[in-house]
Amino acid sequence: MSLLREDALSVAFDHAAARYDLLVAASPGYHGHLRRSARRLRLPDEGRGARVLDLGCGTGASTAALLSAAEQAEIIGVDASRGMLERAAAKKWPAGVRFVQASADRLTEAGVYGPFDAVFAAYLMRNVPDPDLTLAAVRAAMAPGARIAVHEYALSGKPVHRALWTAVCRTVIMPLGRAGGDAGLYDHLWRSVLGFDTAQEFAARMRAAGFTDVRVLPLPGWQTGITHTFVGRVAG
Repeated sequence: MSLLREDALSVAFDHAAARYDLLVAASPGYHGHLRRSARRLRLPDEGRGARVLDLGCGTGASTAALLSAAEQAEIIGVDASRGMLERAAAKKWPAGVRFVQASADRLTEAGVYGPFDAVFAAYLMRNVPDPDLTLAAVRAAMAPGARIAVHEYALSGKPVHRALWTAVCRTVIMPLGRAGGDAGLYDHLWRSVLGFDTAQEFAARMRAAGFTDVRVLPLPGWQTGITHTFVGRVAG
């Protein structure tokens, strides 16, 4: 089965939206890792006065993680999947949070304008058609000195981590996806990670897009070597 792209991927997420929160809740460390990555943005004063773009917000797990780190920030959650956004918007949020349906590289077409003081992108970059175009669009929407944190499945490059990812997918993630009627989406998840950049390759991609002070930070638990936080900033 080939990878899902653009409209086909959005439709698959629409279909999976009703069960998505239950599935990710079964993943040890999922929400804790998002909170850790959000804290790595190092937003001062609980985010007071900051505009934050939550790119690929899904059903709002990353939005909640941002609020745990910066509860006073204005947060705009963006996702291409209407079904995922409907789930996110149905939850209780502070007045400073809103959601917009948009593609990551066409933000202004949906009325989403910078400058943003921070960007959080969780589990997004391997799903966009052109990561370089998306990184360029994101950087253009950021204020001088703004920080970015990309939380992503990006394997270390070691065979052991590639094998572990496949084992977890085949024994846990993909069977759960099939049981919920979303086999195609979770097959895509497995394949998209294997086909994506290694952690060091994605860090190089961020540097090529013009981000400075790029660092690759590990996450604990079974996802060590599989999921990383990539932090960087816009010179200013």
